[in-house]
Formats: sequence, structure tokens, C-alpha cells
Amino acid sequence: MSDIQLTLACEDYDRTRALRDGSVKAEGIDLNYVPLAVEEIFWRMCRYEEFDVAELSMGAFLVAAAQGRRPFVAIPVFPSRTFRHRCIFVNTGSGIARPEDLRGKRVGVPEYTMTAAVWLRGLFQHEYGIKPEEILWFQGGEEQPGRKDRVDFDLPPGIRLEVIPNDKTLNDMIESGGIDALMSPRMPSCFLRGSPRVGRLFPDFKKAEMDYYRRTKIFPIMHVIVIRTKIYEEHPWIAQSLYKAFCDAKDLCFSQLYDSNVLRISLPWTVAEYEETRALMTEDYWPYGFAPNERVLETLHGYLLEQGLIKQKLDLQSLFAPGTRESFKI
Repeated sequence: MSDIQLTLACEDYDRTRALRDGSVKAEGIDLNYVPLAVEEIFWRMCRYEEFDVAELSMGAFLVAAAQGRRPFVAIPVFPSRTFRHRCIFVNTGSGIARPEDLRGKRVGVPEYTMTAAVWLRGLFQHEYGIKPEEILWFQGGEEQPGRKDRVDFDLPPGIRLEVIPNDKTLNDMIESGGIDALMSPRMPSCFLRGSPRVGRLFPDFKKAEMDYYRRTKIFPIMHVIVIRTKIYEEHPWIAQSLYKAFCDAKDLCFSQLYDSNVLRISLPWTVAEYEETRALMTEDYWPYGFAPNERVLETLHGYLLEQGLIKQKLDLQSLFAPGTRESFKI
């Protein structure tokens, strides 16, 4: 019997690259790995369900599930997770020097519901006492005009949100002073050009992010791997097969990351960085599986509830394929 053919849409990560180049194979699956930018993957998957398996925004997945739309089943693989202190940019003439200065300011965001923005609003509220209602939000394309939210949602009460004109971008507005700050996973092009009018809210973001982890033990989850429910129901075994393959690919990546024989990454101190990270966050600082990530997932779930983007609590465990929630032992 031939392998089942599945198409996976995912960014080109070091921790998934073995699946792309064939170094690791999912049992019983002929995997067509399509590397795309996450914005394109999310749009095509949320709107049109184009891929059999895909990386998906964790926040968008939970918002859709809370609305009763469940076209996907997840496996507890989290290909993207990152701290977001580095992703807050300010206009240098706005008078914003610390997080508390964001109160009452105009803050741009590519999509109000994007996972990065949910985490950052939770950070502002719980670390600095700034509620989302105290900020005037502007939504739109960062580099290209006309961007829209990939998921439909009802604007929570008390939230002031303006969609920027179709001929403007958040990048232009942060540099010109049309907005005071910008939350974005991508560095705006004006910042990359070295514009003196745009800087980071946290200049020493590494220190801020490490301090945050010491206090909270949270390494924020951004994305998850999902399977189209119809395919999963026809072939339920693929969830475990894919989960095992993603785990094997990650293990191979981390063994190479800590190989001092050659520099696989074009940075001179990756070994020191790895050791520093492991000392702070434990050896398995990027775990897959539901149980080791339940607290982080519940935190994101709580922020979505608190921010009014979902209306009722979800049974998070039920959103993941049952066979991946526990593993066999020999």
C-alpha cells in the first residue's frame, strides 16, 4: 500500500527543515512541504482551507473554535514561539519612554486579533496595568495597504479601533507620527532603514524578555500545526505520525544547534547563546506535547477571554487529536 500524500504549508524553520529535505519522514505519509510566509499560510488556510496540514495562528485557531468553527484539529506542535518585547516600536517624538506611557496613545497593529497582539495586550495589562480600553488602536497593513483580519470577530465593548485608510501603511504612520507606537512581529522597514524617528520601546529587549521569563516561566506560543478535520477523520493515524515526525525533526535540529564542530548558523556565539538559554529555561525549553504546554496555552486562552475576543471558555485539550495528547511507553 502506498503512502498517503499530504501537503504541509509551513515556514522554513530549522526545527522543521528535516521534514522539508527528507532527513525525517512521517510514517506512512508522502509529505509535500510548501514553505511560505506565515501571513500567506494563515490567510489561505483560514479563508479557504487550502492545505491538508498547516502552521496556523494559535490565537486565530482558538477564536474560530470559540465561534463554533472547527474545520481543523490540532497536534501539539508549536513551530513558532517567541517573546514579544522586541516587537513594540515607538515614534521617538511621541513622548513614550516606558510601557506606562502607552496609556492614551495611538497604537498600530496589523491585525487586532493576531496572537502577538493578544500576548502584548496581556503583557501590558498584567505587567504594567494598562488595559486595552486605554489605548486607541489603528489596524491596517504594515508595508502594504489594505490588510484585513483573517478571522471575523466582534469588537469588544470599550475598544476604540480605527481601520487606517486604504492608501496608508502603519510603517509610514509610525515614522510620520500618524501613530505613536506599533505592535508588529515584523520590524517596520523604516526601522530597518535606521530612521531616527522610530525606535524600540525596550531597547535592551533581551534583558526585558529574560526578566519576564524568570518571573512568569512563560515562553509564549504563537503558532500550532493543524490538520483539516475531514482528512483527520478519514485517516486518524496521521496525527500521531505527523506528531512523531515533528518531534524527531526538532530533536535533530537541537542536536545540530549544539554542535561546536562547525558553525551551522552564521553567528559566532550560538553555542554560548544555547547554553545561556538552557541555563535559564531548562534543557527542553521548546517542548512539544499538550501537558508541558498546558499552562502557556491556558494563559493565552485567558487573555483572549479577558480581551473579549472569545465569549466562553474552551476545553483546550479537546482541540487536539486524542492520540497526540499522550504517548506510548515501552
